[in-house]
Formats: sequence, C-alpha cells, structure tokens
Amino acid sequence: MKKGKAARRNFRSTSVLLLFLIFTFCLLPSCGARRTPDLQRIFREARGREGKRPLIVIPGILGSQLVNSRTGEVVWPSALRSTDDGLSLPVTPDLRANRDDLIPTKIVKTARLVKYRIVPEVYVYQELIEALQSYGGYREGLWDAPAPDGDRDAFYVFAYDWRRDNVENAQLLVARIEELKRKLNRPDLRFNIVAHSMGGLIARYAAMYGDAELPSAGTSARPTWAGAKFIHHIFMFGTPNNGSMEAFATLLGGYSITEGLRRRLPLLNKLSREDAVTIPALFQLLPYNGAERFLDENLQPLRVDLYDASVWRRYSWSAANDTDFRRRFAEGRARGDNPPQRGSLENLDAYIVEVLRRAKGFHEAVAGETAYESPVKMFVFGGDCEETLSAAVILKSKDGRGWTTLTEARRIRLSKDRPFSRREVIDAMYEPGDGRVTRRSLLGLRGEANKHVSSSTLPIAYSHFACELHGDLQRNRTLQDNALTLLVNEMVK
Repeated sequence: MKKGKAARRNFRSTSVLLLFLIFTFCLLPSCGARRTPDLQRIFREARGREGKRPLIVIPGILGSQLVNSRTGEVVWPSALRSTDDGLSLPVTPDLRANRDDLIPTKIVKTARLVKYRIVPEVYVYQELIEALQSYGGYREGLWDAPAPDGDRDAFYVFAYDWRRDNVENAQLLVARIEELKRKLNRPDLRFNIVAHSMGGLIARYAAMYGDAELPSAGTSARPTWAGAKFIHHIFMFGTPNNGSMEAFATLLGGYSITEGLRRRLPLLNKLSREDAVTIPALFQLLPYNGAERFLDENLQPLRVDLYDASVWRRYSWSAANDTDFRRRFAEGRARGDNPPQRGSLENLDAYIVEVLRRAKGFHEAVAGETAYESPVKMFVFGGDCEETLSAAVILKSKDGRGWTTLTEARRIRLSKDRPFSRREVIDAMYEPGDGRVTRRSLLGLRGEANKHVSSSTLPIAYSHFACELHGDLQRNRTLQDNALTLLVNEMVK
C-alpha cells in the first residue's frame, strides 16, 4: 500500500514538473501561434519612397462585382439569387455574342453574405488593397481620371466580367492600359501587374500577344510579346498556369464561395453547375500541358481527350449532357428561375464543341514558347501544404450502363484487383498545392507528377511558397512581405 501511494505521489510530481516545463517553454517566442511579419515596421521607410512603378491589380474568377446595368442590382456577390438575373450567360456557338445585362463595376473587397450579418463578411481582396496602401505606399488611381502623378506610386484595379472569354478580357486590359497611358501622357510607361488566380492568365496572354486574337485553327501560337510595351513584370498569386482540375470539378458540380456555410444556410448564392457550363472562362481553367490526368477503377492512368465534346457526352460531364437539363433547356426553363435559358439542343451541342475548341486554343497560346528571352519576367507566389485535386477517377456504374466520375476521394470497391482505401485514393488523386491549384501548375511544369520534368514553360524570375489556401494567398502576410519587397524597390524611369 505504501509503495502504491509513493508511486502516485511520484507520478503527480512528475506530471506537475512536465506541465511546468511545457508552460515555461511556451513562453518562448518559438512556441504558440504562427508568427507573421510586422509589415508596418518592415516597410516603414519603403512606403515613403516616391517614384515606384505603377501597378495594375487583377482579381481572379468570382473576384469582380457584377451589377445589372439596367436596374443597378448587385447580382454577384449576393446572398440570394436575383429575381431578375442569373449568372448564366446565353448559350450559342458565337461566344462573343453571348451577352446579358451584367457588367463588372469593382473588385470584391469584402462580401457581406447575408443582409443582417448573421455571418461575418468574407474578406476577399480588402487586405491586399490595404497592404499596397499601408505598407507599400501606393494610392488607388482612377482609370478615367488619373491624377497628374498617376504614373508612379499608384495602383489601378482591373475589374472584369470573369464569366467571359479570357482572350476578350486580355484585349480589354490592353485597351484600358493604352488609354491610361495616353491620359498620363506617358507612351513609354510599363506597369507591374499583381494578379490572383485566373487574373494571372489574363495578364500572361496580354503580355504575350497584346490585343491579338487567338490564331486560327491549325496554326501554331507563337508569342510576339506585343504586350511588353504595356507590362513590365507579372506577380501571380495562385495562378493555374497549367490549369486546375478543380475547374473540371466545378463544371461537373458547381461551386460556392461559402461551401462550408452553405450547408447551414442553404439560401446562400452559388455558382450552380447550370451556371458553370455557360461560362467560357471556366473551360479555359481546365488542366492542360500534361496536367490533365484521369484514372480507372484500378487507379491506373486512363487516356482521355478532355477537349473532345464526344468524351463529355460519353461520360455525361456537365449540365449540358444531363438529360433533365437538356429537356428543360429545350422547353425554356433550364434554370428554374429568371431569366430561363432557352434554345435548340443543336445550339447547345455546338456551343460545347466551340467552347472546348476555344479553351484548347487558349491553352496552347499561353503555353507557347519563344526562341529568345522573355521581356516580361514573372514572379509566382503560392501554397503547397494542402492536398489539391490533380486527377479524376472514372468508374463504370454497377449496372454497366453508365459512368461515375469522382472528383472527391472515397473508397473504391469496384476494382477488379482489390478494394482501394480512401487514403490510397487520396494519394493517387491529389498533389501538394493550395487546395485548388497544384504547385506544379503554378510553376508551369511540363508533364505528369513523379515523372522527369525538363523545365517550366514560364520565364519565372522568383517563386515563394507558404502554407496557405488558394483564396487567402493574396492575404498572407509572408507572401505580401516577399512581393512588396520586390515591388517597392523598383522605380519607374
């Protein structure tokens, strides 16, 4: 009995000592929450430096506010579906003609999800803008009425209709820069671009081709770097330079910026799968350059032409190949809310053929290489700590009459060899990234993972990674620190 009491006393004493040591250790700076750089202090001198090269900020997909030009109603971002507008574009093979009344107005700095603030605001680009102003010493300039000194220490936000074709938006960007240079009376001025996600692809095309259209079918794209007279450097946060398998998943199932909250608040607005199929930009985010990976029930590579419309029909990919959607489309009630989609099924099928052809042409253009050194350098910032979708699994249905395409990992029991655990499926389907864009895609690396890679397709001058999610990369203080260090030390001539 005495030995038992002594043992318990020794155990308590040892436990108290361990707790004391842990507590003492956690008083040290290295213990506790992740530390972030003090940007206010770091850039105390730099933010007062005058003559910095001006910037253009380009948000990613979903990052510009869309407003009805007739009614003034904000349609995106919005907590609820509009009674007059949807996010779907008209559907015809003439992509440029597929327009509605929505126009872009400004960058989405914050998004109030519900009217009475039951849920807090989602800070989208507010912290990036504040970092440029508070730490970088930049001020926001106006495109239509730039200040006389708007050729330095200023940033301009390029809001655009993120649903539309990326080439079209790149051409719009070039036209706006050209007009801004004219107003500033600076024909020689070149801007640095800070872009998030898809915004980086728009900037890349503008730099590589200026306002040129895609080459005609059968013609190889050869970058001319015509946009180099407008663009100096491109700073990309989470840009899917080789596309994203998450874009494919969105085309199959839709997307919500509040996915976690939407389960508790189902009225929150989202980009439905019926919206998604009408948006050319989403198809231009599909993976390419060896990044398009599909696996069979044994997790072995499956050869799939992602840009063949007949493949999409075979596997019933997207709403356009859903029997119920096709019936409602032909009847003029494809979305169930106003305004409904309507048209012939021949038009719908021709649209899919054209939008895939256009996406492939865009990919080939931005992947094009030149024989000489690029006049526009690129700086990439991303995340590589999250499991990020890089392959889809295609399974034959149990009855053998159809197919199921997995874009989320789960246990597979249909294999002819043996069942695969969810962990094995995750290892096969995912790669390191930011949750939406893989590290390899951001760096523009050729070929598939775990195979020999010769080089990147991009003229990357600098890269930096952090443990951050795709939607928060532009808000990450460490990434802001690295980007601002490069930006504020570059003076315009």
